[in-house]
Amino acid sequence: MTQTTSRVLEPSDLDAALAILDREPVANAFVAARVQIAGLDPWRLGGEMWGWYEHGMLTSLCYAGANLVPICATPRAVRAFADRARRAGRRCSSIVGPADTTAQLWRLLEPGWGPAREVRTRQPLMVTGRMPADITPDPYVRRVRKDEMERIMPACVAMFTEEVGISPMAGDGGLLYQARVAELVGSGRSFARFDSDGRVVFKAEIGAATDRTCQIQGVWVAPEYRGTGLAAPGMAAVLRYALTDVAPVASLYVNDFNTAARRTYQRVGFQEVGAFMSVLF
Repeated sequence: MTQTTSRVLEPSDLDAALAILDREPVANAFVAARVQIAGLDPWRLGGEMWGWYEHGMLTSLCYAGANLVPICATPRAVRAFADRARRAGRRCSSIVGPADTTAQLWRLLEPGWGPAREVRTRQPLMVTGRMPADITPDPYVRRVRKDEMERIMPACVAMFTEEVGISPMAGDGGLLYQARVAELVGSGRSFARFDSDGRVVFKAEIGAATDRTCQIQGVWVAPEYRGTGLAAPGMAAVLRYALTDVAPVASLYVNDFNTAARRTYQRVGFQEVGAFMSVLF
């Protein structure tokens, strides 16, 4: 093998890839969870895993699926991944990853792939491994049942549209998005509080999960209930499920401009440990 090279990884590269993902378990949770379930077969993984080798050793990764995600990528690896991405053409709906690495990758890709619909340069990555001492978990936040898909979907669509800026129902009519929501509900990782009419007033999911960490996502409070104090107890309830049933550490990332959400997460005990960046197309 040459001194430095990049290539698409194969199933036989699984152990080496997992070792790299395990270097930063919190930052790499999304990709690590997928690889642990699906391996490196592109069809099962939903994308290719690109590897960067130096002196014959695998040192950096890049997941290329619906998202383009640089993983433990050195500056030379980022350049190689950008070259490969340019040649392949844009197939992803976003680039997301650690802020510095993603910024470098986007600088190289923007001339060919730009302009982006939106660039979020700093999204604080926050973690906690303990329950807050001064916030009582909301006793009405519970797992969403499989027969409640019709109730939870409107809230999920509203959250996604508000967060990403486009509806997840566009394109394929929402089939992929509905399948993802159903997967989270079916695996017991979708949580909500319902009002007396059965409408969702708070919801969140535990998305990526490994044996070392899990990632809370999709946090949403119905507009008419915002500012009424539901968010922190709701988050504490989801956090209790996460730490009790899923993993010893929970993480999330949030837009830096969402000061209300950041304040809520800090109240529940989440601490900033880094930052992500997202480029949305």
